[in-house]
Amino acid sequence: MALLATALLLSGAQPAWAQDFPQKNRPIRIVVGFTAGGGTDAQARAVAQKLGELLETSVIVDNRPGASTMLSASEVARAAPDGYTLMYAPSSTMAQNPHTFTKVPYDPFKDFTPITVAGRGPLVLSMSTSVPAGNVRELVDYIKAHPGQTSYASFGTGTSSHVYGEAFVQKAQIDAVHIPYKGGSDAAKDLIGGRVQYMFDSAPSAIIASQTGRVKILAIAATRRISALPDVPTLAEQGYSGLDLPSWLGFYGPANMPPSVVQTLNRALVQVLASPQIVKFYRDGGYEAGGDSPEEFNTLTRQTYEQWGAMITRLGLPKQ
Repeated sequence: MALLATALLLSGAQPAWAQDFPQKNRPIRIVVGFTAGGGTDAQARAVAQKLGELLETSVIVDNRPGASTMLSASEVARAAPDGYTLMYAPSSTMAQNPHTFTKVPYDPFKDFTPITVAGRGPLVLSMSTSVPAGNVRELVDYIKAHPGQTSYASFGTGTSSHVYGEAFVQKAQIDAVHIPYKGGSDAAKDLIGGRVQYMFDSAPSAIIASQTGRVKILAIAATRRISALPDVPTLAEQGYSGLDLPSWLGFYGPANMPPSVVQTLNRALVQVLASPQIVKFYRDGGYEAGGDSPEEFNTLTRQTYEQWGAMITRLGLPKQ
């Protein structure tokens, strides 16, 4: 699909859209489960602009933060399956929430239609520069010297940021306090302000925060370094292995969408994600732009669900 989209971009040809979708007088709404201003929101808005230009219609981003993205997900699950309501969601919405909450108002496989993965990228370990540490081991030493006095932020209870944080606490055998937020941007603000000491953040958000000079990126939670941060080592390189499960974001619609609409949205999004501007935008934020078939994305969702479930069980995290 990505090769097809690239060929279309180079040739200037346009793929065939569904005959009655989208209607020019109806905007497409992309629901994002985080506050405006964060890395996920920025990605959604960049894609929305290009998607609107390609489909020649209005595409808007609707921020619905709260409940670890479950508010936004349940809203999309209840929406009409006509293609005009989509969700830009992190892997935590589908792969982690069902394992960490007793009451999840949606089924990740029955209530949604996968459209395409949009970006693959790891979380990174970021630290407030108020902490006198230059690497992960020094951060761990600092926390051990101040047991119960160091706090870490997350996007919300049950999100990937929280799961990584708890995995790090157990791996490093440290005593740190978890502070959940409604989204990455709110958490990043308190990290910049020094009100929390560290967090596992999305790479785009962490890069923006580091530009203030008040946040230092200590490690990449992945099997290899990323091009946006070539000098930042992975956690494994610094002696903390096993914290490198899949992390991605993608587009979903409600269940039971017409196949022709799914095909139109998939082709359009794959083409947008293959555009040089979007590829660069994702790369600069530490992500690799995606673009695959709905079937491939469904398989990825299921695989990630199983992998994160195994990790959460191993950590012994109780459901909230």
